[in-house]
Amino acid sequence: MAHLAASQDQSQYRGGTVFGWPLLIIATAAFAVVVPFSFLGIPSGHDFEFHINSWMEVLGQWRQGIIYPRWAALAHHGYGEARFIFYPPASWFLGAALGAIFPWKIVPGAYVWVALTLSGCSMFVLARRWLSRNDAIFAAAIYGANPYYIVIVYWRSAFAELLAGALFPLLLLCVINLDQQGRKAVAPLALIVAAGALTNVPASIMVNYSLALLAVTFAFLRRSPKILLRAAAAGALGAGLAAFFILPAFYEEKWINIAQLLSPGVRPQDNFLFTTIADPDHNRFNRLISLVATAELAVFAVAAFFSRKQRCEQRQIWWTLVTWAGTSAFLMFSVSAVLWTHLPLLRFLQLPWRWLLSLNVTLVVLVTMAWKPWLWRVTAFLVMLAAVVFVWHRIQPPWWESTADFADMLSQHQSGAGYEGTDEYVPVGADPYDVRLNAPLVALDSSAPLRVQVQQWRTETKSFTAEAEEPGKLVLRLFNYPAWRVEVNGHKVQTETQDDTGQMLVPITARESIVHIIFVRTWDRTVGAIVSLVSAAGLLLWFVKGRLAATQT
Repeated sequence: MAHLAASQDQSQYRGGTVFGWPLLIIATAAFAVVVPFSFLGIPSGHDFEFHINSWMEVLGQWRQGIIYPRWAALAHHGYGEARFIFYPPASWFLGAALGAIFPWKIVPGAYVWVALTLSGCSMFVLARRWLSRNDAIFAAAIYGANPYYIVIVYWRSAFAELLAGALFPLLLLCVINLDQQGRKAVAPLALIVAAGALTNVPASIMVNYSLALLAVTFAFLRRSPKILLRAAAAGALGAGLAAFFILPAFYEEKWINIAQLLSPGVRPQDNFLFTTIADPDHNRFNRLISLVATAELAVFAVAAFFSRKQRCEQRQIWWTLVTWAGTSAFLMFSVSAVLWTHLPLLRFLQLPWRWLLSLNVTLVVLVTMAWKPWLWRVTAFLVMLAAVVFVWHRIQPPWWESTADFADMLSQHQSGAGYEGTDEYVPVGADPYDVRLNAPLVALDSSAPLRVQVQQWRTETKSFTAEAEEPGKLVLRLFNYPAWRVEVNGHKVQTETQDDTGQMLVPITARESIVHIIFVRTWDRTVGAIVSLVSAAGLLLWFVKGRLAATQT
């Protein structure tokens, strides 16, 4: 880092907006990543259908007047699931918004371009803290097209995780600012923590653990315990801002099959680098990601070595970067298994190699700092890119979707046929593999005659009239969930859950029954919203007071 600016104690943000040439170059690098979409098709990774179906469903619910969806009505071919209570909203809001503007075959590419451009811009803001404008542009372009991002785009389709990658450079910048800017840096850091929670749960876990690690490291190096207090305040405020999502997700997890998140194949112990299990497809991808990670770790080690000789002040930054990256690398290997078992919530990150998200921040910064000649920087990037090319051709090429595939998915939404859901968001007691795909919306649990007239069967409201000749229980094409409120002839009734399938059972008498079903707001959602509003008001007050104090001085 010999070419860095003055010491940390004296350095100020070098200025220079991202707009203009920096943004153009960053956007061009992001576009280069999606260029193959135009002639190879849309890469269909592990999570592709989950995200596209979510985006299509959200857009459909917006058209029904539901601004913030909670229940995915078309999941499991119409039986539904509570995915939008537990999956953070940022990615499906962006995907649905793009779906409202562009044809669906263009939406994945547009989404990827937006996410990568945001990542590049956040890296530019971080890099300008120490580097020249040209060096910051290089770091931003490389970060927006780093090898792990390419794996996410072409093999994983983990769109929420990709979007969350833009937060990690800003996280590092905000932690460093806790020392120089003091209380002023708490609010921006809180916004980063909140954004993590609202974008991707695994990324949010990494954000919080990274915040703790960076704060402890930097506080130790700067001999400033206040950094820890400010970081804790930012973490608490960030959680408060996102409470409208966090509280319901934590409280209502006992209503779903959350344990499926840690089923064999997606547990941490199954996904350390170079781990093999009794699943050839899993092992093939693990070998792919392991080789890409190895290439990145090798370049990181060389860059860290060449940038190690710094003045005392700059070594504090160097040690912070290396500690963060070293911890991220350690957690990707099986020697860290005990931490995954005992540290709170860490196991829900599922895939240890996800720590490449944070490692790439340090990797890009150190590569830019270690070598002034651009030839060496480009060579380092090409070494990592070569690993991607190798695994593409020798281990596992990506899978592709065509325009016809998008048309089929859209047709399933428009017709109401629905799509396959996810096991972890199914209500407790439900088994989507035992349900009848062609079951009627309303049936009787006996062979007695039943006449049904459906007035409304929408996402969060369902109304129908059922006339039976004898008392019984109606069997609905709907998974039972505690948030459903059912009224029969104007009186609230207690529903039951059918054994094996988990369908809702509604008791009726031997006469005409007018049934109304509403997906109500539970107390946890109300309290979460109040906490978020109070936190936002506190943040706004803090900001106004700071501006007034600055004006008076």
